[in-house]
Amino acid sequence: MSDTKSALWIAHVKVTDAEAYGKYAAAAGPAIAKHGGVFLARGGRYVQLEGNDRPRNVVARFPSLEAAVECYNSAEYQAALAHAKGASERDLMVVEEA
Repeated sequence: MSDTKSALWIAHVKVTDAEAYGKYAAAAGPAIAKHGGVFLARGGRYVQLEGNDRPRNVVARFPSLEAAVECYNSAEYQAALAHAKGASERDLMVVEEA
């Protein structure tokens, strides 16, 4: 039995340039899937209860914390991310599931 725990990639985003951010989203999806990421939430309805409100929220599950970090650092994801820089305000974290 493996001790590897799945991990959640959680992004809170305020889009400032919808056209450029759309290019990011189109390229990021395949990069995330290539690394085993599956979207659980992607821009759906939400209620902000505390903290900074960012109207786009994304949650993806990865097979492990390492897989999520590997995805972030991959050439494919970094190429996608270039479209988001300057087109959004983002917070992104990865947390291992319990």
